[in-house]
Amino acid sequence: MDVLDVLRARGGLLQGHFVLSSGRHSDTYLQLAAPFEYPGVGAELAGVLAQAVRAHGLSPATVVGPAFGAILPGYELARALDTRFLFAERAEGGRMALRRGFAVRVGEEVLVCENTLTTGGSALEAVDLLRGLGAEVVGVAVYCDRVPDPAAVFGRLPYVAAARMPLDSWAPEDCPLCRAGSPAVKPGSRPMAR
Repeated sequence: MDVLDVLRARGGLLQGHFVLSSGRHSDTYLQLAAPFEYPGVGAELAGVLAQAVRAHGLSPATVVGPAFGAILPGYELARALDTRFLFAERAEGGRMALRRGFAVRVGEEVLVCENTLTTGGSALEAVDLLRGLGAEVVGVAVYCDRVPDPAAVFGRLPYVAAARMPLDSWAPEDCPLCRAGSPAVKPGSRPMAR
């Protein structure tokens, strides 16, 4: 199964003018929520990523996904890996936290799962959170990677992607679509700043 083919077939590869969660602008948006509308498709995608995780030699006790975009993809990956699943979410002040009674043990081997990665900001926040709680973060897994150089983001932390699709993105002040007068939309889970 090719992840990018599934995104194309299920309406998860959008063209236009988008504001990404990072605040950067792009002419392409990967909407991984689209194929996860279909549980069988989501399970198949998770199977592809789980296979890549195992091939990388990773066997976490727990998968953690940053909310909201990685809740379904992270849950399905945890199911495919037969592990526990938790999600981190924004608390007061906008910082990532484990809430709802979720906790990790000191030394617990945890894999951070993201749906789509552009800058890696949310994944890095989750890594920092989990390390601060004493967990051993064994790696980061992502369904679709847009990061030009994952090693520059994650250093030596093991990194696994089911698909890679580096795409152009621009700071708002450098965006050619803005200069052309095209209105931007924000299809992700975080609202646009006013």
